This record gives sequence, structure tokens and C-alpha cells, in this order.
Amino acid sequence: MSSSEHQAPSAATNTLKEEPLKLAIAISLLRSKFLQRHPPPPSLSDDTLKWKRKAKERKQEILKLKDDLKEAEEASQCDLFPQTASCKCYFFDNLGKLSPNRLGDGSDRRFHDVLRRRFLRQVRLRERRKTCGSSQKRRAFGFSDEDQAEQLRASVDFLVELCSSSSPVQESKFKNWSHQAVDFILAALKNLLSMGKNLESVEGVVSRLIMCLVRQMSSPSRRDEAHKSDTNSQLDIQHLLRKLGCQSYIGQRIILSISQRISVLAESLLFSDPFDETFPAMHECMFVMIQLIEFLVSDYLLTWSTNEDFENSVFEEWVTSLLQARKSVEVLESRNGLYVQYMDRVVGELSKLMGQSPALLKLNSGIFDALLS
Repeated sequence: MSSSEHQAPSAATNTLKEEPLKLAIAISLLRSKFLQRHPPPPSLSDDTLKWKRKAKERKQEILKLKDDLKEAEEASQCDLFPQTASCKCYFFDNLGKLSPNRLGDGSDRRFHDVLRRRFLRQVRLRERRKTCGSSQKRRAFGFSDEDQAEQLRASVDFLVELCSSSSPVQESKFKNWSHQAVDFILAALKNLLSMGKNLESVEGVVSRLIMCLVRQMSSPSRRDEAHKSDTNSQLDIQHLLRKLGCQSYIGQRIILSISQRISVLAESLLFSDPFDETFPAMHECMFVMIQLIEFLVSDYLLTWSTNEDFENSVFEEWVTSLLQARKSVEVLESRNGLYVQYMDRVVGELSKLMGQSPALLKLNSGIFDALLS
């Protein structure tokens, strides 16, 4: 065999051996380029894995707590205490009716806490809107005289706005919120009067409350289509004033304001055109106001007279004003004799109750004689 024939198979063998080597080199280069573009994630230590696992567990716990909180908030709106339910405490029982016994607070404690939370939520929302943009932080109601004064003011503002709101309020919400507002007003007023501080400020807030509610109740509407709803609104506000009147500080001032308003309205009726569209509404206002005085006298007078904080001077003032109101309606007898009969019934009830109270009999004898005349 020649040397050239021996070298040919050797070259072919070398070529076959180099092919896998070249392929391996090519694969290595491709892998190197891929790793450069996509570096592998750094290896995590055991501590890092441990803390990541704990963070994940905490996140799941927080999500679960948020779900529990949401369920708890929605629980107050469940079927047991639905937002649309009417007031369960019977606060508006005896609406427009004489009660055989003195009215109590009528509270059903099963529902009190839920209604109280709802009312506080509405008051805070209202206060937040009023102080929007202010850096002052609202405080929770407490037991100091400043806190009680703030509670009285906020509750009065809320009730006045609720009664005078131009936008309609659902009946059940109006009853629940107004009930809680009355309770808060009476509680704060009782505490402030017992402290004996800021009495001028307290009297100003109470006077504003009475003035706004009495004006809302005794202002006849000029819209015939709203006549029915206006009458219902009058009776609701009359009932709120009746409930507020269980506290003699408010009740005596309500009677004083109403009796003065009766005198003014009597004069207006005397010179009004009977064909004016507001004339029937004015008559209804007159009866609603006289009825409110009758309710307050029959419900609370004997209880007021036994209280240590009963104000004799205010009592004498409103009795004198009531007698003046009776004289004012006497001139309307030719138009409507029911006014005089109704006022005589109220004065007669007042005289009877005064005769049953030794404390009232010790007051100015001239007032008692005027009632009997």
C-alpha cells in the first residue's frame, strides 16, 4: 500500500473526531451568550426564605382581618337592625295624642346602641363636611364641660338641619336620627346644668333650638301640593318638641315661645284674607301650637314642679304669656269659636294641675287667681 493511500483514511478519521468537538464548542458559546442575557437568580439563604414566608403569612392575616372588619360593619345593617326599619323604641308613639300617663323616654335598650352608633356616624359625617380643609381634629364626646357643650351644640345643629333639610329624608331614618338627637341633647343639657358652667352659652343654644323648631312647625306652606306632607312634618316636629319638653329647662321655654307665637298668629289671622291660599294652613298651625302646650302641661307640669331646678320665674312668665294668648284668640271668636274653647281647655287643665302641686300654689297668687277668673 502506498503512502498516499495510508494518509487518506487518517485524515477522514481526524475530521470525524473534530466534528463533536466543534459542536460542543458551539453549544458552549450559545449557552454563555444566553446566560449573559438572562443571568440566573441569586441563591436565597435560609433566613431570607424564612422572612419571605413570614411576610406572606402576615399579608394573608391582614386580608383576613379586613374581611372580618367588613363583615362586622355590615352586621349592623343585617336583618336584625336593618337601616330601613322603623324606630323600634316607640319614640313616636302617641304622635298627636294625649297620653293617659306621663310620657317616659320610651327607649327599647335592645336597639339603643345600634341607633346611637348610627346617629354618631351621621353627626361625625356632618361635622367633617363642615370642617373640611381644617387641620383641627375632632374629639370624641367625653364627660368634661367642654365635651358636653360640644355634644349639645353638635346634636342641636344636627336636629335643626334634619328638620329643615330641603332634601327628603327617609321616614325611618328621620325617626331614628331625631330620637338619638333628642336623647343626646337631653343628656348633655342635664350634665351641663348640674355642672352650673357656661349657662349663658347653654341658654343661647337651647333658645336657638326652640326658635328653629317652633318656626319650622308654625310656618304655613304656600304650596297646595305639599299640604299633606307639611301637616305630617308639623306633627313630627311637634312631637320632637314634646319629647324635648320633658326637661323643664326646655319645656317651660317652649311654652313661652309658643304662647307668644299664638298671640302673633292670632293678630295675623284677624287681618288676613279668608280666601288667601295660606289661610287654612294658618288655622292648622294655630291648633298644632295650642295642642303642643296642652301636651306639655298635661305630661310634665307636675313632674317639673317637684324638680329642684324648676325655674319659678320662667313659670310665671309663660303662664302670663299664655293668659295673654287666650285674650288674643278671643277676638277671633266670631271667625272660629273653637280657638277659645281649646284655649279654655288648656287653661283649665293648667289650673287643675296647679291645684295638685303644693310647690306651685306657693307662687304668685295673682297668677292663680287670673287662671280661675
